[in-house]
Amino acid sequence: MKTIDELLAEGVAGKRVFVRADLNVPLADGVITDDGRIRAVLPTVKALADADAKVVVASHLGRPKGAPDPAFSLLPAAERLGELLGAPVAFAQDTVGPAAHDVVNGLQPGQVAVIENLRFNAGETSKDDAERGAFADQLAALADVYVGDGFGAVHRKHASVYDLPARLPHYAGYLIATEVGVLKKLTEDVKRPYVVALGGAKVSDKLAVIDELLAKADRLLIGGGMAYTFLKAKGYEVGISLLQEDQVPAVLEYMERAEKQGVELLLPVDVVVAREFPDLKAKAPTENTVVDADKIPADHEGLDIGPKTRELYAAKLADAETVFWNGPMGVFEHPDYAEGTKAVAQALVGSKGFTVVGGGDSAAAVRTLGFDEKAFGHISTGGGASLEYLEGKTLPGLAALED
Repeated sequence: MKTIDELLAEGVAGKRVFVRADLNVPLADGVITDDGRIRAVLPTVKALADADAKVVVASHLGRPKGAPDPAFSLLPAAERLGELLGAPVAFAQDTVGPAAHDVVNGLQPGQVAVIENLRFNAGETSKDDAERGAFADQLAALADVYVGDGFGAVHRKHASVYDLPARLPHYAGYLIATEVGVLKKLTEDVKRPYVVALGGAKVSDKLAVIDELLAKADRLLIGGGMAYTFLKAKGYEVGISLLQEDQVPAVLEYMERAEKQGVELLLPVDVVVAREFPDLKAKAPTENTVVDADKIPADHEGLDIGPKTRELYAAKLADAETVFWNGPMGVFEHPDYAEGTKAVAQALVGSKGFTVVGGGDSAAAVRTLGFDEKAFGHISTGGGASLEYLEGKTLPGLAALED
């Protein structure tokens, strides 16, 4: 795929460059709580603006149902982008309507605009090729060149990700080029020992990547809500912990495969449990206790890995040459259940190997818990995209950028 450096070498002065970014930031009462995804696209936007392009930034935010919804407006993201650029950013209050055309037509070389949430138009996410293509035609009318830099969306066959690049000269932005380079280090030229730490709520979200990694990784460390389905597969009582009963047979099969293939698949040996889920807003101290993983009371819920497991996982990460971590080890949003996630993050910080934090909640946890992002080899902006790449799937947004 062609990169933005090639585009800059060709010259972009005065050209309208459509940048498909991922500004899908978390909001609380209209306030951005984590601007990591905006900062991630900054190098691409700044390079284009510095080269006197007319930069048109587009993104989705949340899951509006194909129609305008003020709760999902990109205005806060546009304002934050302007603050980070240190220059005004124009904002269009529609996506392909009169406001978008007026704002784009009013851009001077070196200026930046953000158009409203792409998902306010049903054509963006439509499964109908014609409807999606019609929306891509409308977007193409706003630009002369396309730069794909929304890595968090490249696993989606959406109009702005998949169909639009076919209608314009297209290039990969700095973020996508970096993300793809990192993922190749996790799949093609892996330095060993290769350790993968997987957490998060649902085991069903991770089964496909576990299937693929059983042939690549040396160790798999399992935590988070998904761990309780594994513990159930071992015959343990898991109380009222998060459990996907229907996934137990598949999990059991993967555990057996790991043993046959000589892959260490480690589960929590102890867990922090409580009678009820904590109030994440109040964050008040809770009553909890640590029990062995096979001793979870029937009326308790597992909410974090315990101290023995933290020590075990840290030891298994200590000599790793390559680490991929996706998914928190517990309910990190509450201080009583953040220690497991913190322990894994700290182990990555102390590692001499190449460490990758796989986006989503893992990236949010790193920032929430106060870790320096530069202490990790790479923090991905796309959890789902990273996982699908590691599963060996073809990602529509990457395929669209290939020549």
